[in-house]
Amino acid sequence: MVVTAVIRIRILAAGLGVSLVLTGAGVSSAPAGSANSWPAGINLDNATIPQLEHAMDAGTLSSVDLTNFYLHRIDQLNPLLHAVITVNPDALALARASDAARRSGHVRSPIEGIPVLLKDNIGTGDREPTTAGSLALVNAKSPDAFLVTKLRAAGAVIIGKTNLSEWANFRSTQSTSGWSAVGGVVSNPYALDHNACGSSSGSAAAAAADLATVTVGTETDGSIVCPSATNGDVGLKPSVGVVSRTGIVPISHEQDTAGPITRNVTDAAVLLGVLQGMDPADPATAAAQGHTFSDYTQFLNPAALRGARIGIWRQGNEGLNSDTDAIFSNAVSELSALGATVVDPVVPPGLSDIGGPEFTALLCEFKQDINSYLAALPGSHPADLAGLIAFDNANAAREMPFFGQEIFQMAQATQPGSTACVTARQQATSLAQNSINSLVKADHLDAIVAVTGSPAWETDLVLGDHDIIATSTPAAVAGYPDITVPAGSAFDLPVGISFMGPQWSEPEMLALAYSFEQGTHARRAPRFLTTTPTTDGVNPRPPGSSGTGQVSVPAGGAPVQSVTPGNPASAPYGRRF
Repeated sequence: MVVTAVIRIRILAAGLGVSLVLTGAGVSSAPAGSANSWPAGINLDNATIPQLEHAMDAGTLSSVDLTNFYLHRIDQLNPLLHAVITVNPDALALARASDAARRSGHVRSPIEGIPVLLKDNIGTGDREPTTAGSLALVNAKSPDAFLVTKLRAAGAVIIGKTNLSEWANFRSTQSTSGWSAVGGVVSNPYALDHNACGSSSGSAAAAAADLATVTVGTETDGSIVCPSATNGDVGLKPSVGVVSRTGIVPISHEQDTAGPITRNVTDAAVLLGVLQGMDPADPATAAAQGHTFSDYTQFLNPAALRGARIGIWRQGNEGLNSDTDAIFSNAVSELSALGATVVDPVVPPGLSDIGGPEFTALLCEFKQDINSYLAALPGSHPADLAGLIAFDNANAAREMPFFGQEIFQMAQATQPGSTACVTARQQATSLAQNSINSLVKADHLDAIVAVTGSPAWETDLVLGDHDIIATSTPAAVAGYPDITVPAGSAFDLPVGISFMGPQWSEPEMLALAYSFEQGTHARRAPRFLTTTPTTDGVNPRPPGSSGTGQVSVPAGGAPVQSVTPGNPASAPYGRRF
């Protein structure tokens, strides 16, 4: 069946029944917050972590105040958004402990008492499960991920876990981003019938909707920057090795990383300083030593774009969506107006050759890494990838009502460590690193800038995702930093631009993104529209484009696209992992 004008989509994990509350198109009853409802009168949508810390030091705000506000807001808005999968029952106790520490003069870090939401593939050894969105892991007993131990030591308040694309979108070739069997489907707070992208869908929607001060997502290829841009957030995918992956449900040790998803660049810099660090259990972090910082705010300079050389990557990203083209062209003009020397255009070499070997390598690495993760994971759960496939087959009505597990099956057929697997990784990484390094060197660039992606598309549980632009792959496969920052919107749907650079260039990328943010102030808070407006104030919504107000919900399972193992032409390059 197809349901129109949807304001509330509630897919219940236990039985996958569908509960819908229907209204006409327009602004939903969900509040965006006001001076009367913000704690201590502080607009939390605009405030930065340093400002909140100052208020707590002054005694006008407390961690309990913040935590209570966010818990209430989650209770109020999550039935619309399905962004939060679990609320931490110990959140208020953590907040009270933080306030007590502050009163005793023991402020442990720049995020003391700050409420944080974590993507539900990041392990927490508390009363919250870590499921990766799958019913197969609801009885697992995950310990704290290494980054969680750092957050706890820093005095952060972990208030819950966010929904995500199940298994970080690495299960099916025709998945719908933001859907999981445990949490249902995440709605975009800018237009509730639109997609939040994935796989860090819940983290991005929660950040945009002020369900926490900051959130943490993960990315293998696009899953921090795409949802961040689609939800009007700042999202930073750091160089692989800056943040430990220990205790995170894996796809690939070669590309996986966690990173901040926030409403402003300042908070991304603050959070990265806490998350980074050496982990003896993650060899990639050893290579990062000497290249990381406990305080990235020291690099934030509103004038950083002045004199910077910025390469503009347009090829393959233009002519697909006129609204996105206009926003990006305006952003390029803004870069120039803010003092950058714009090198326009630049073309990263070898882009079309990266996707095939990347996907082959990811299939191999996923089988190896998920088997190792499950073997070490306490609790009751399938023992390996073969067991996950069997679990899904046995629970198909709940796990596979909309799409299958073709990627799981393709990964199971690989032989990790084989010549084919090793060669694919070497090719993918070499091509991706060269695509950035050669451009930076040849044109003496400080960064490469591209549109992060097109605006959000309507959620479609029959045919899957409909995104048409993605620029995450070079930095993701290379293991290099990529930060997206809001640049504008089309029919109330945010569009972001990405700053990409060489390995360990987080300080430079943060500085440039901050300069752009401070020079443009492009972000707008979400209005929780039921669907997109019929006009942007000048032009009518194009016929057949986003905004028909339809969310496709099939009564049974949908046909699954046929994918041939080992055939790069059939690989799901449109997915965000």
